[in-house]
Amino acid sequence: MDLEAKYLRLKEILKKMDSVLIAFSGGLDSTFLLKVASMVLHNDKILAVTAKSPIYPKREICFSKKITRRLKIRHKIIRTEELKDKRFTANTFKRCYFCKLELFKKLKEIAKKNHLNFVIEASNLSDEKDFRPGNKAKKVFKIHSPLKEVGFTKEDIRKLSKRLGLITWNKPSLACLASRIPYGIKITRSLLKRIEKAEDYLRSLGFSQVRLRHYDGLCRIEVFKKDIPKVISKKELIITRLKRLGYNYITLDLEGYRTGSLNEIIKNN
Repeated sequence: MDLEAKYLRLKEILKKMDSVLIAFSGGLDSTFLLKVASMVLHNDKILAVTAKSPIYPKREICFSKKITRRLKIRHKIIRTEELKDKRFTANTFKRCYFCKLELFKKLKEIAKKNHLNFVIEASNLSDEKDFRPGNKAKKVFKIHSPLKEVGFTKEDIRKLSKRLGLITWNKPSLACLASRIPYGIKITRSLLKRIEKAEDYLRSLGFSQVRLRHYDGLCRIEVFKKDIPKVISKKELIITRLKRLGYNYITLDLEGYRTGSLNEIIKNN
């Protein structure tokens, strides 16, 4: 299908669902899905739910509130407890699966309580390029992914988001803070907080997309390739701040930012 056919098909699917709970992060994909749902369904048939947890940057909670206010959509923020699950904090290859089990279980309960027919989330075809064990949790709780079902790619979503006037049309991709920690290193609240502080500082220097990958006393910074010279030009500031946060060695990834770089160990073995 071409882009217009996909767009029409998405509207048809959402309209047929009649009422939905949307797993809403405030990112590009879920904002687009929420916007289209609001175009075909009455507002009392839509509930956006955002998870609050140490694994999610605090700034995204504030942003999700901003978006739902603009779209005039009911919004509920819930607390998820991944860090109480030892299967998650052990940080095996199945980490994402246990995280999504926690989230989707709560979303299904909320949907039932609010008499909403479906729980939907915003995965798309572009996400298939990375290792995504959380997809299995969708099957457990029968979570629907209409963007993927229709065949939307990330680029499709950006184009239509821009057309619809959504401020998220060029927003960088999001991922939980646990994705910065290599498999096998235990996930803790203090470690997540350190990573969040480091990334917030790097963003304050003007980097639109940044990942700080954690390796105990060493960190690996990923930014867009075009921004690598800018990191080098600000190296003294960055070194000073990140050493203050507990990193003895600060490295820069010359390949630049790419989704799921810590999963390369899986693909290469």
